[in-house]
Amino acid sequence: MITITLPDGSTRNFDVPVTVLQVAESIGPGLARAALAGKVDGVAVDTSCLIEKDASLAILTSRDDEGLDVIRHSCAHLMANAVKNLFPAAQVTIGPVIENGFFYDFAFERPFTPEDLAAIEKEMERISSENISVERSLMNRSDAVEMFRNMGEQYKVEIIESIPSEEGLSFYRQGDFIDLCRGPHVPSTGHIKAFKLMSVAGAYWRGDSKNAMLQRIYGTAWNDKKSLKEYLHLLEEAERRDHRKIGKKLGLFHFQEEAPGMAFWHPKGWKIYQIIKRYMQEILVDNNYQEINTPQLVDYSLWEKSGHADKFAEQMFQVESDSRLYAIKPMNCPCHIQVFNQGLKSYRELPLRLAEFGSCHRYEPSGSMHGLMRVRSFTQDDGHIFCAESQIQAEVSDFINLVYKVYQDFGFNDVILRLSTRPEKRVGSDEIWDRAEEALRIALDNTGRQWQLLPGEGAFYGPKIEFALKDCMGREQQCGTIQVDFSMPGRLGAEFVGEDNARHTPVMLHRAIFGSFERFIGILIEHYEGAFPTWLAPVQAVVLNITDKQAGYCQEVIKSLQNKGLRVEADLRNEKIGFKIREHTIQRVPYLLVAGDKEVEANTLAVRDRSGKDLGVMTLDALVDMMQEDIARFSRNG
Repeated sequence: MITITLPDGSTRNFDVPVTVLQVAESIGPGLARAALAGKVDGVAVDTSCLIEKDASLAILTSRDDEGLDVIRHSCAHLMANAVKNLFPAAQVTIGPVIENGFFYDFAFERPFTPEDLAAIEKEMERISSENISVERSLMNRSDAVEMFRNMGEQYKVEIIESIPSEEGLSFYRQGDFIDLCRGPHVPSTGHIKAFKLMSVAGAYWRGDSKNAMLQRIYGTAWNDKKSLKEYLHLLEEAERRDHRKIGKKLGLFHFQEEAPGMAFWHPKGWKIYQIIKRYMQEILVDNNYQEINTPQLVDYSLWEKSGHADKFAEQMFQVESDSRLYAIKPMNCPCHIQVFNQGLKSYRELPLRLAEFGSCHRYEPSGSMHGLMRVRSFTQDDGHIFCAESQIQAEVSDFINLVYKVYQDFGFNDVILRLSTRPEKRVGSDEIWDRAEEALRIALDNTGRQWQLLPGEGAFYGPKIEFALKDCMGREQQCGTIQVDFSMPGRLGAEFVGEDNARHTPVMLHRAIFGSFERFIGILIEHYEGAFPTWLAPVQAVVLNITDKQAGYCQEVIKSLQNKGLRVEADLRNEKIGFKIREHTIQRVPYLLVAGDKEVEANTLAVRDRSGKDLGVMTLDALVDMMQEDIARFSRNG
């Protein structure tokens, strides 16, 4: 008797060994048709897998995340099958699942064209429609090498020869196409119904620039056509909101080859930067932080003492001067400890909260840089809290509440909390880790919010909480963090005098809310599509004259509004008013203030918003009240 235990705790008994599919059939024909794979005792397997002893079983369908991964991996094979049908000389290499899809690398004599991708996709649809069975088999190493060598698949031969001899080799066949793979795969090609090929790019074999350049075809696959359509729409929306395009159109910043990965901020972009910085400076004051500033260039020996030279050497820019080696700081924490170390501290001075808008530089490979989202030069809203171990939980609780408040002020209400616990390689005793993790758990539980556990994902020096916000497209953007550090203060000689008059090493909490100004501004640009809330807009209103006769009145209006603290500009060009309105609407200016002869005579302005809505004619006082009310709705500061 074989007992199969299902996820809901129920059991099924069988007199003889059964396949995953047969178990699904015993539950119901609907589940059998939907079954893509199974998990036997936690291991993913094909539906054809034979269960010969008592086991737990979860049957995977397209509704499961793991089932969707099976579809995507099978779709990579479907694409490889189509490529071989259309281009027999192409060699198939490696094709894994990636976020939202898959890719497969091919060696081929010429570049694949957009027309080729369309043809490959059409062939994939044909193979899918035939609902060809996908069958798993085993083969010994020598037979597999001979088979692929005879097929002209030299890359597959190399892959097989690199697999340790003790590992078994499994293969999947659909029709005439066979590929090396661990699996699992869908039972037949008809289960792959919603896919699209996205692009083709170059990729070195095994990621090594010394090897041959291959062609990587990217694709996406989903459980149904509705999900595929929604994903493609999201991509179109992301393309439309790309912060690099909007930044250029609005004149916020640019990049150029003379300073790769380093932003050139234009006046309007720098204004946004300064608004955010002033906002955060007020936050620091309200929460008892002391703002400091530390050097950009620090002797390399400090980074060796802190441990960063061992872990981040490849990301650190180095400079030699006066026979000394320096590093341009990649982070601020070792320098903050130097400030803490000036004068012996008492326990009465803890927690001591230091903050810096620290300019940092890290080497990022050229291929990984992406506008403001990933740069080599960036400014962190960095802070370090030096405290006693007993103060960790209270400080973390306060910080979590602060993060939520800040994100809400910027229009982000959906925040994901994650706790990353001890990794395998770490410093400090298990007892200290236990206490630190418990403090973070209590702080998270006290928020009353849901949070996710990421076992083993903590830093080597301590556990951490990560904050990911969701933008208007539902994308997760990891920004804030608070990390518990037992290691670095001791390595750099930080001490305080406790109640017992003995010297103790403080705990250091690394914390940031934005992460970096650059990335956070990039997120804001895409979230608002450049149409920032009035309090964040670099220009809050533009005053437009109809003819030159109103120019003097417009100048008086601007001066009056600026005296009220509003960011207002004038457009007094000799252009038609419709042209000027369109131009500033495209620039996403919140309010357009038009002055003609009637407005001058009545000491008023005709007001429009950037959506094109006519807000009517207003006096200057009424306009100021309306704008200040608008600003106050979005900002804690008003």
